[in-house]
Amino acid sequence: MPTAVLTDRERTAVQAYLRLLHTVRAAFDAQSGPPDAPRPSVVPPSVLAEAEAALARAGLTGNEEEFFRMVRDWCPEP
Repeated sequence: MPTAVLTDRERTAVQAYLRLLHTVRAAFDAQSGPPDAPRPSVVPPSVLAEAEAALARAGLTGNEEEFFRMVRDWCPEP
């Protein structure tokens, strides 16, 4: 499988997305209590803003297919 070298901006976008993904997973894992209990915001606005800005700087906004290819290459499933 050919491996492309990511630019700094692409790498930053992938890393920001992975931080966002881990934040969401942690929020869902940490939520407990009664189902009707109020839930905090799953993703802090600063984490979402970081990911969106990184995607825009890398020119990946609206290019999900290319972006997720980079994510798969950077962090393949076991």
